[in-house]
Amino acid sequence: MRSRRISSALAFVMALLWSSQGFSADFNMRLHTLVKSPHPYNDMAEFMKSELEAKSNGKIAVKIFPGASLGKDPAVIGEMKLGTIDLMVSSTNNAVKQVPEYQVFSMPYLFKDFDALMAAVGPGSKAENYFKSVYKKRNLDLELLALGGSGTRNLSNAKKPVMKLADIKGFKMRTPPSPMIAKTWKALGTLPVTIAWSELYAGVQTGVADALESSIPGYKGSKLYEVAPFLSLTGHTIQVNHISMSSKSWAKLPADLQKLMVETAAAASRLGIDKAREYEAAFVKELESKFNVKVTRPDKAEFVSALGPVQKSLAEELKLTEPLAAVQSN
Repeated sequence: MRSRRISSALAFVMALLWSSQGFSADFNMRLHTLVKSPHPYNDMAEFMKSELEAKSNGKIAVKIFPGASLGKDPAVIGEMKLGTIDLMVSSTNNAVKQVPEYQVFSMPYLFKDFDALMAAVGPGSKAENYFKSVYKKRNLDLELLALGGSGTRNLSNAKKPVMKLADIKGFKMRTPPSPMIAKTWKALGTLPVTIAWSELYAGVQTGVADALESSIPGYKGSKLYEVAPFLSLTGHTIQVNHISMSSKSWAKLPADLQKLMVETAAAASRLGIDKAREYEAAFVKELESKFNVKVTRPDKAEFVSALGPVQKSLAEELKLTEPLAAVQSN
């Protein structure tokens, strides 16, 4: 409760500071991201700011707060319910407490590639409509504007190069607050431990965790290569992101600006895919050449084979058969 009060006070103070700086737009929006640049989330946020301000003829102004400066995702979602934060671009992994159905996106090897992901969850898809209905059913007071992808998730660790599945047995594996991810890595022989992203560097540095799974931009942007210098390109999931908006903020917009908001979010999601591809190729080369990261490319077939038997049981156990069907319907 104390952290929630601090987060609320911080958001309120930031709003007062911003409003005192002479902004004259009809709608002043505060946009949260969890990560530091370079990262697709921040590129998406910058794109939304530019597009919304230009195409609304100055009626909308957007202030971006990157790097969890307004708090961690669960607290931010609570603030959005109150309308003190307007927009967020972030990982579905960090919203599973509020939207347990989002756990389906943590299923490893759910999508073949980025194109398959966007065909399944992009604008107008059955999956997008399904998750919009989940927001309503769970009374989140949020509007889902778009879903997209922002990079593959890969394994990194502080101990040794990983070439085969047996190499990770016994690793203390950091996972986000997602039962699906924790159960998946337990099935692969690791010991899952939950650590907040903002505390992950210290967690690995102090030995609370030996290994983690993350996007490559997230790994590089947070300098996790300094404490976990062995990167294995498992590509076990494609990170799904959501762009969501406070229902209170949404309700204040006239219909034409609501339409602009949705169109801009959809375009930002497509940009996120492009930036993810660009960053991953460039970052892997840079990590090897500049930061002495040992990059390995293990046989994915071994990982897929090990996870095959647990996929259906996990979907049933975690009550994800309905969202899985929505995702696989396109």
